[in-house]
Amino acid sequence: MEESYSHIVVGAGALGTATAYRLARGGARRVLVIEQFALGHGFGASEDHSRIIRHTYHAAKYATLTQAAYDAWAEVEEESGVRLVHKTGGLDLAVSGTEAAEVELRNYRAAMDVSGVGYEVLDAVEIRKRWPQWRIGDDVEGLYQADGGILDIRKANAVHTALARALGVEFLPETAVTDLISTDSHVTVVTDRGRFTAESVVLAVASWTPNLLPRLGIRWPISLSQEQVCYFVPSVLRDFTMERFPVWIWHAEQVWYGFPMYGETAIKVARDLSGRFVTWDTRSYVPDPAETARVAEFIAELMPTGAGPELLSKTCVYDMPPDRDFVLDVLPGHPRIAIGIGSGHAGKFAALIGQILADLATTGSTPYPIDAFRADRPALTDPGFEPAFRLVG
Repeated sequence: MEESYSHIVVGAGALGTATAYRLARGGARRVLVIEQFALGHGFGASEDHSRIIRHTYHAAKYATLTQAAYDAWAEVEEESGVRLVHKTGGLDLAVSGTEAAEVELRNYRAAMDVSGVGYEVLDAVEIRKRWPQWRIGDDVEGLYQADGGILDIRKANAVHTALARALGVEFLPETAVTDLISTDSHVTVVTDRGRFTAESVVLAVASWTPNLLPRLGIRWPISLSQEQVCYFVPSVLRDFTMERFPVWIWHAEQVWYGFPMYGETAIKVARDLSGRFVTWDTRSYVPDPAETARVAEFIAELMPTGAGPELLSKTCVYDMPPDRDFVLDVLPGHPRIAIGIGSGHAGKFAALIGQILADLATTGSTPYPIDAFRADRPALTDPGFEPAFRLVG
């Protein structure tokens, strides 16, 4: 006998747990979350201690959503009593005259101008004055936004799960979805532990998306990229506390990003888009020593007091459409299935995306401006669309 629910969420990562909570908070009854691994597992992209949360974004389609994301996290913090967002300030850096400065930082400023977010433009002298940890030349310029900081993504997932459970949401971990059967009246989710039906289903399965969508006749060009973050113990610990050092992004030929100490007695540093494309079967959980050495060299050159022994490194996977924009929509041809694809940068928006996906699952629309993230856009439907994974604007 099939068990019936009003809504089923597939995937208990950042987007899935947030969606379950928002569905239940909105009054939905009989909500089920199906997760193929144990809750809180480390196989996806929703664990580790930290994600950058920020208003600085390359395009207005994101910058117009950032305040709503901050507000959504504040609601979760108020209801749970658990602090999730830690404002350290956020610093974007680039060498003057380069494409990174003239295009990317300019687009960041333009996007914040549209959304009404305040920021400061800093020269190298001011950057070194405020944060002498940086060893930079006079040709470096910066963009500082005071609300940037750290989102504790691991804790956020646990809080969303706990709040959802308190509202009656059921969680079914260690259960693999093997098929999806979509009809005009309901959706059947077939698993290795039985069949479940629902009035609507939300798919929030990150790097497993390419495995499930073909079962619905959809074959989007989703690329999986294996990434690595590294934790290093600074030689001067006090220089890199949250009170003394911001989250940061270094825009150059390669984009780098990092955090002050949080969760570990170490700073966290990585480069964005390593270029190691994988499938779910070929991805590795073993950090690459060559990547660790590359990160260590970057730290030693630009923030010498941050250079120290490696504490640990971790791998994760980005799930990216060819334009690397989110997908937040109802699946074409499947009006009872909504999907959320985070493209490797949705963690900071998870509380808001949960509300958006809950809206789509219950009414088919949302008041938030998400037209740029439609499922029928050229990046997903045009075979000739040229991939562009860097977030330039």
